[in-house]
Amino acid sequence: MRWLITGSGGQLGQCLVESLEARPGQSLVGAFDHSAFDIARPGALAELLAQGGTDAPDIVVNAAAFTAVDRCEEEVERAQRVNAEAPGWLAEDCWRAGLAYVHVSTDYVFSGVAREPYAEDAPVDPQTAYGRSKADGERRVMEAHPEALVVRTSWVFGPGRNFVAAILRQARLRAQGLESGPLRVVADQSGCPTYAGDLAEGILKLVGVDSDGEPMGEGMAEARAGIFHLANRGKTTWFDFARAILDETGHGEIELEPTKTSDLGLPAERPAWSVLGCGRAADLGVNLRPWREALVAYLNSTAGIALQEEQV
Repeated sequence: MRWLITGSGGQLGQCLVESLEARPGQSLVGAFDHSAFDIARPGALAELLAQGGTDAPDIVVNAAAFTAVDRCEEEVERAQRVNAEAPGWLAEDCWRAGLAYVHVSTDYVFSGVAREPYAEDAPVDPQTAYGRSKADGERRVMEAHPEALVVRTSWVFGPGRNFVAAILRQARLRAQGLESGPLRVVADQSGCPTYAGDLAEGILKLVGVDSDGEPMGEGMAEARAGIFHLANRGKTTWFDFARAILDETGHGEIELEPTKTSDLGLPAERPAWSVLGCGRAADLGVNLRPWREALVAYLNSTAGIALQEEQV
């Protein structure tokens, strides 16, 4: 298969590129970040292909998004254009060209008030501008491309800016005496931390490509369409996730202080419950490992090692 990736500069985009380049028989014909390819205009993909900006792909994976949750509250029109309208336009171009299409979405499409893992068919009820734009993006994608694959995930960490990097930076500041006192971390949100490398592998397997680059089965196109959830197994809180990060990187002496989300005064509401049920993917044999194992794998990766060696 020939692949085209949008949002290649993000955490997931980087890992998708790495996974595809390591797979025999798979061809990455294009990997574009925002500066190289602006998806937020109608017909952008059709124009790119018509002008020969890349070889023709068989499948497009849209990993691009405006993910600054608080800024989305202030830049609602931008969030709507990038997270809702653009995915729909990409889906339209893919459908007309006969290309497969994968779109990445988020736990923020849910209200966050559940106490059981959200199933793929659970009603969406977003509480933020970001969540509303992503939910609208899902709807537009499925209307424009009935055979599209929409993959929701949560609490992503990988190469780039993320929660792991933020915690390690605070650890270094305290180790060097530049900051003091306990590190305050939210303890009233529950979710599934997801390593972008595992997410990338899971998406490729959902499409039907195994780790050796070979197809995983025949006649599965219909079963692999629609909405899927992919997240590393197990739930935790940001507080306990932070504790694990510190313990796994030799900063176990740093004290943590639990705090409430409401104490932070953030513009956008955070879902108290972001636990995704990944039943549809599991039915196809696609299961991501427990989040703590995934954290260790990330910390031992090239990106994770570089992160730990960064200077304040």
